[in-house]
Amino acid sequence: MKPDLDRLAAAEAVHRALLERWRRAMDLVGPGPLGPHFEDARGAVLPLRPAGRWADLGSGAGFPGIALAAAFPGLRVDLVESRRKRATFLERVVAEAGLERAAVLRGRVEALAPATYDGVVARAFRPPPIYLALAAPLLAEGGVAVVLTGDDAFDPPAGWRVLEDWRYRVGDGWRRAWRLGRDG
Repeated sequence: MKPDLDRLAAAEAVHRALLERWRRAMDLVGPGPLGPHFEDARGAVLPLRPAGRWADLGSGAGFPGIALAAAFPGLRVDLVESRRKRATFLERVVAEAGLERAAVLRGRVEALAPATYDGVVARAFRPPPIYLALAAPLLAEGGVAVVLTGDDAFDPPAGWRVLEDWRYRVGDGWRRAWRLGRDG
C-alpha cells in the first residue's frame, strides 16, 4: 500500500492547527517549533507498507499515529493514550481530520488485548527495551514493532530481529527507524 500524501498533508494541516490552539493549555509538546514533530512522524511512517491493524502506543500529541492513519487510509490505527486530556485532544484531531479508521483508546497499554495488532509504533513512549516488552504480547503472528531512535546504532533485545531500518532527516539532524520482527 502506497502512502496517500494528499490525505497526509490535509490531516497534518488540521493536526497542526489544533496543536497550536491546545499545546500550551495541555502541555502536548514543548515550546519549540512544531515542524520537526511532523517531519519526524512522516519520516518514521512513510517508508512502511503497513496492513491490517496498528497501534501507536502512548500516542500523546498524536505523533506518529496521526500520520500513520492519514497516510494509509485502509489501515486501522488505534491511538493508545492513558491521559484523559491528551485522549480528548486526539479524538478531536481524528474527528476533524476525517480519519474514519483511526480510534482513540483511553487506557494503559498493559490493558490491551493480546495478539491484536499487525504492527505497533511509538515515539518517546518508553525506552526501546521496555517498549518492546510491552509490545510483544500485543502482536499477532508475524506482527512488527517500529522503534524510533536518534541516529545511533540499535541492538534489538533477545527475541527480536531487525527486518529493515532507514534514516530520515529531521531539521538539521538525522533519526532512524527500525522495523523489528519476533524471533521464532
